Amino acid sequence: MSAKVTQLANGLRVASDRMEGFRTAAIAVHVLVGGRHELASQNGTAHFLEHMAFKGTKRRSAIQISETIEHVGGYLNAATGKEATSYYVGGLGENVPLALDLLSDIILNSTMEPEDIELERGVILNEIGEYEDSPTDSLFEALQRTSYPDQPFGRPIIGTADLVSSIGRSDIREFVAEHYVPGRMILTAAGDVNHDQLVDMAAGLFDQSDPGSDFTPEQSRFSGGEHRESRDIEQAHFALAFEAPAVRDPQDAAARVFAVALGGGASSRLFVEARERRGLCYSISAHAAPYSDTGTLTIHASTGRDEIKELANLCIDEIRKSPDVLTEDEITKARNQIRVAILTGNENPMHRSERMGALLSILGRLEDIDETMARYDAVSLEDVREFAASIARKDEAAMAVLGQVDKAPSVGSLMERLAE
Repeated sequence: MSAKVTQLANGLRVASDRMEGFRTAAIAVHVLVGGRHELASQNGTAHFLEHMAFKGTKRRSAIQISETIEHVGGYLNAATGKEATSYYVGGLGENVPLALDLLSDIILNSTMEPEDIELERGVILNEIGEYEDSPTDSLFEALQRTSYPDQPFGRPIIGTADLVSSIGRSDIREFVAEHYVPGRMILTAAGDVNHDQLVDMAAGLFDQSDPGSDFTPEQSRFSGGEHRESRDIEQAHFALAFEAPAVRDPQDAAARVFAVALGGGASSRLFVEARERRGLCYSISAHAAPYSDTGTLTIHASTGRDEIKELANLCIDEIRKSPDVLTEDEITKARNQIRVAILTGNENPMHRSERMGALLSILGRLEDIDETMARYDAVSLEDVREFAASIARKDEAAMAVLGQVDKAPSVGSLMERLAE
């Protein structure tokens, strides 16, 4: 393994993976705080804070932040998830010191001026408006809320218009003080990077002596139910979710292989049956998403008003019969699709940097790419059939339908069909 990890005295972890022959590099700082770490009254704060990091620091204005990295051909961005907020820079390896200086500056030295907060509040409210106008975004937000009701894991990362309108400077600063501590930060870099140089720079730039305290988010609790929303649009949008293994669960690899076999490509069971044989939809997909303490297997498609019932029933039927009809050839094909996706990502510095952050945050260690591949290679037909059977035995699922939904079945009727 070419990757190295060093933990500084203040708890900050530095991980790097030098990729020989590369002249570019990707650097990221992962702060282990996301939507699930918020109180109900704080919903949207982690995302608001991510926005404010780019609005100006003690050393740079918002324009200077952008110009600093773009002047050398690089790019700077960030993303807030359920379990972490990541800030990342891509560019030439020779500009790694500049990139790391910029990252530390926006993360640690954001001034959060009141006028900038008000400007960005308007930006985020417009972003929320865009989400609400998008059937797909609205559908998945409703599915998440239905799957994990009345808990942080089910709330929208972006927050709601009412809550975003009420978040103030003191709220953001308190959130920073509680969560943006070195013991909950991971610096990752891949490509044309030098590990010892990164460690030395990080020790100087992230020099807080107090690692901060641990924070244990509320345990996620999957719940069945349904969300129905009529909209005057052309399609009926449909999403169905079952609880699936968490990332450390031994069944996680089998769950991902099953998702690919079920709806991971143009030759998958759902795509062939729903589109190629029946013409019910343009696209249909299934995917497994594991988190630290939960996971979901989700099916998503959109279709016409008159076809939604047949499409939903088809999805249930394919799950129900999977334990008996999945073949060795299908599992081999699914494993190979996963293998190519893993290896393709491993050849990209940004993807490799992100992967190290995810592994350290959830597993607490790095996993060699061959070890990852071996986990999927070890998944047998029997493993996947056993997982498929566990889904077919579920007595609860979450469903969201949006658009022309008056003919959509209830989640209760789908579960009865699954139990037949």
